[in-house]
Amino acid sequence: MTTAYIDAFSGISGDMLLGALVDAGLSLEELQAALDTLGVEGLRLSSTVERRSGIGATRIMVDYPPQYEHRHLKHIVSLIEASGLPEVVKGRAVDVFLRLAEAEAQIHRIDPQRVHFHEVGAADAIADVVGAVFGFHHLGIDEILVGPVNVGAGLVRCEHGLLPVPAPAALALLVGWTCRSAGPKRELTTPTGAALATTLGRQVEAFPALRVRSVGYGAGGADTPEWPNLLRVILGEPAAIGAQEARPDPVSTTHQIEPHEHPHEHEHEEDHSHPHTHQHTQAAEI
Repeated sequence: MTTAYIDAFSGISGDMLLGALVDAGLSLEELQAALDTLGVEGLRLSSTVERRSGIGATRIMVDYPPQYEHRHLKHIVSLIEASGLPEVVKGRAVDVFLRLAEAEAQIHRIDPQRVHFHEVGAADAIADVVGAVFGFHHLGIDEILVGPVNVGAGLVRCEHGLLPVPAPAALALLVGWTCRSAGPKRELTTPTGAALATTLGRQVEAFPALRVRSVGYGAGGADTPEWPNLLRVILGEPAAIGAQEARPDPVSTTHQIEPHEHPHEHEHEEDHSHPHTHQHTQAAEI
């Protein structure tokens, strides 16, 4: 089984997740080919290698012609279902948008079908969601784990004006999850990022025991001083740490040990251990 661990120490957005998956081994060409099946004219991906706090990372940019109409949930679902993507990818991508619509509807007190995906429904968000779902599928990921999510702090500007960070829709999606706020006063987790994490993954409180296969870093657009604006994704196989053979219950089972001698000498090595150690239009770019 292959596991992906999303280390959201600096939050999560859709483009950062795409960057981390490409950095971990996903082919940008195959990702573009998958998105082409959506039939969104002019939708193109490009990538650059950038550094955040000295760490090299992949940044993904989504280019598309200006969008003048709002998309409702039914339009996005139809777009995905009519594509040439694998059925499992279609289903999971629709699941992400359903959760996103439900969160937006909860905040605006309307029916999910009436939600118009202004900022999160633009072509870049569709590329982020579908691209991330396809990426996990194409890389053969069986399980997605997510650590505590850094949501950021401060205020974010969107179509409705200034909103508190985390944005209300992002916070609604993260109900029941462990979140924290650290680093710069800016939006670190977007509604799109929160929808991807909570729909596709399950949360763990600490780094899981993995035999690491590859590591990918996705760069956010902003190069924040003294703060690594990165998302890290670790791919690997689950590993048992410190597994011991089962011992019998000393209360219910008694063993008599006969005295014996060792006819030879042997050495024991000394025990030792090694401590090992989004998608809003906003004033500040994610």
